[in-house]
Amino acid sequence: MSDTDPLWEFIDAINRADVDNISALLTDDHHFVDSLGMEIHGKERMIDAWEGYFHLVPDYNIEIEAHCTDGQTVVLIGTASGTYAPDGQRRPHHVWSVPAAWRVVVRDGRVAFWQVFADNEPIRRIIRGEL
Repeated sequence: MSDTDPLWEFIDAINRADVDNISALLTDDHHFVDSLGMEIHGKERMIDAWEGYFHLVPDYNIEIEAHCTDGQTVVLIGTASGTYAPDGQRRPHHVWSVPAAWRVVVRDGRVAFWQVFADNEPIRRIIRGEL
């Protein structure tokens, strides 16, 4: 087992919208940075954020195409996708997909840092009612 193995469990938990497993894989001092630079500090705040996000995008999915590891830091390259469905109704015209990258730090078997790099304009356009 490598030091970064929990990362793959974490991604699997995200793809299943499994907040309990996500929680088990976060450090207490978890640090998150979104694609606009907004930061969330702390496991409990991050769990609230994941729950809220899965309410908006219940089928959020991360597909990894390549990765590079340097010690505890991993850079992931792939695609993020989902359906904007705040009312629970998944409409075909509310599906989005964007190229994405993530910088992740795994410490002591848990995800300590998660930073997303993606152009989220497609979902923003859906939220604004432009699509």
